[in-house]
Amino acid sequence: MSYNLSMSEEQVPVPSHIAIIMDGNRRWARAQGKESLEGHKAGAENLERIAEYAASIGVKTLTVYALSTENLTSRMGRELQGLFDLLVWGFKHKIKKLVEKGVRVNVLGDVTQLPKTLQRLIASLKQTYKDNDSFTLNIALNYGSKQEILHAVKVLIKDGIDINKMTESDITSRLYTKDQHEPDLVIRTGGQVRLSNFLLWQSSYSELYFTKTFWPDFGPAQLDEAVAWYQEQKRNFGK
Repeated sequence: MSYNLSMSEEQVPVPSHIAIIMDGNRRWARAQGKESLEGHKAGAENLERIAEYAASIGVKTLTVYALSTENLTSRMGRELQGLFDLLVWGFKHKIKKLVEKGVRVNVLGDVTQLPKTLQRLIASLKQTYKDNDSFTLNIALNYGSKQEILHAVKVLIKDGIDINKMTESDITSRLYTKDQHEPDLVIRTGGQVRLSNFLLWQSSYSELYFTKTFWPDFGPAQLDEAVAWYQEQKRNFGK
């Protein structure tokens, strides 16, 4: 099935900000008779493809859930080390390539709990992409939305904000996504229908799209389908 993403007078535009819960890598690998890490690597390859395609159709920001705080404590040591090695490889090869094409990359989450090698790599790359502005890729690493909100509240207290005068914008400006628009569309691949502690504050009025397609198989055609679905929604932001 093909989808026409050109905007008519009646249609809403292509979403400016899309967030994706990239789920299904391990199940994809099992279905292929492969090790879990092969699924994660296929997922990393797909991120580069989807980021480039999203930019080509007019999306301005893409936020992806790469590693949750729960993943950091629940995954077995061998798989977790493999994930860290894959992240290092991904930043050196895939993310670096995107940066060279003008993509601004932000890492959302508590990076202090990540391996030092990965921390140094993120810090060094950040200096090269700080002036990029054509397209933004947010990568959530060791990220949890509840922890993000708790962190913002602690910063508010540290900043001495009067609790009786506190506003929603005070909290929003202290989240990892400060100064960014909230996601218009949140996509979850892999068949699960939940947000799993991802952008809970920011996605209050996002459109939510769930697909059974595993992340490594979620290509441009599937993104077109999600965007076309989004364009059919009537957004009223609770009004």
